[in-house]
Amino acid sequence: MTDGPNHGFDTMLVHAGTEPDPATGAVQVPIYQSTSFAFRDAEHAAKLFNLEEVGFIYSRLTNPTVWALQNRMAALEGGAGAVACSSGHAAQLMALFPLMAPGRNVVVSTRLYGGSITQFSQTIKRFGWSATFVDFDDTDAVAAACDDDTRAIFCESIANPGGYITDLPAIAAIADAQGVPLIVDNTSATPYLCRPIEHGATLVVNSTTKYLTGNGTVTGGVIVDSGTFDWMASDKFPSLSQPEPAYHGLVFAEALGPMAFTFHGIAVGLRDLGMTMNPQGAHYTLLGIETLSLRMARHVENAEKVAGWLEGNEHVDAVTYAGLESSPYHHRMATICPKGAGGLFTIALKGGYDACVKFVDSLELFTHVANLGDTRSLVIHPASTTHRQLSPEQLEAAGAPANVVRLSIGIEDPKDLIADLEQALAAAH
Repeated sequence: MTDGPNHGFDTMLVHAGTEPDPATGAVQVPIYQSTSFAFRDAEHAAKLFNLEEVGFIYSRLTNPTVWALQNRMAALEGGAGAVACSSGHAAQLMALFPLMAPGRNVVVSTRLYGGSITQFSQTIKRFGWSATFVDFDDTDAVAAACDDDTRAIFCESIANPGGYITDLPAIAAIADAQGVPLIVDNTSATPYLCRPIEHGATLVVNSTTKYLTGNGTVTGGVIVDSGTFDWMASDKFPSLSQPEPAYHGLVFAEALGPMAFTFHGIAVGLRDLGMTMNPQGAHYTLLGIETLSLRMARHVENAEKVAGWLEGNEHVDAVTYAGLESSPYHHRMATICPKGAGGLFTIALKGGYDACVKFVDSLELFTHVANLGDTRSLVIHPASTTHRQLSPEQLEAAGAPANVVRLSIGIEDPKDLIADLEQALAAAH
């Protein structure tokens, strides 16, 4: 089975992009632990290298196990194709690579994971790129931040760490007016809760490390291309719309149509940057995806119960969970995330930084790690860990000031989670 349009989401989780192994009949996708793949003959090899035929050459480019994951993710996100790579951060860089050039910029949301803020504010400068950070709730400011050098707009569907829901159709309209792609990080939502392409996104990136794999075993990332952007509409994207010297003048957009971005990501991006997903990692993620709906439904159910309890606790100043009716983002659930607001949010504690540290150290069931989206409930104090490289102003803009703790609610018994939170809050105050 591939990505049959008549199949439901839960069916695609198990079957999309895969079929029993033709050599052995194996039902699960085998781990093709091989660096390279034999050619039938010289002509076959030449066609593969000229992009005239689809197949496997070398695992830095493509691998059958990774290919299966790419096909499944394209189906789940409703895209034309996908490129898997070594991490979520790699996926973000790979998404920008065909679009950017020295002197070009990307307009990004202030509400991003701390590592992403550093990647955009510091690391991409080494390529001669720049980022303009804007509060994406202010759509006029987003539009005003775009200029002739803007090549993309970037945001998260459900922002980490605060769980804020972005108005994707409004941002997509701005991207369309500017003639640039909207890139959406869908890690916190997954395609179970949100399908950004249906709201106008051109590209979707996911850290497969998180909810998609769901068990904290492997890192990975994936970019899904909608296949709908017209790369030939302007001269802004020469990597896709102009002849590629390394492929004898092939124009990706002309030759490959809706698959242009995907094949550029493989044939140029992975070829030259080498941020490859390993086949064992792809295998673990494929296994995790099979239970995504079951797990995400429980994450949401538990998060709603826990957030509701925390909102009434005397030691808690605020809870950012969009699933609460008190949240200013609650109204966006109906259109952006109709199945729920996810399992990630923050709480602001009375007592500030010191109370947060004591609270984290007092938890027994929650695991203190720099991760999210595990079956286990996780906790971290962003200001002292994942976001510590940011200034106080950046911390405030990102939703991670010093008095805030991030919770990733797992699939345990919610009564046990609440009991653990209750004793830790009492110990911290």
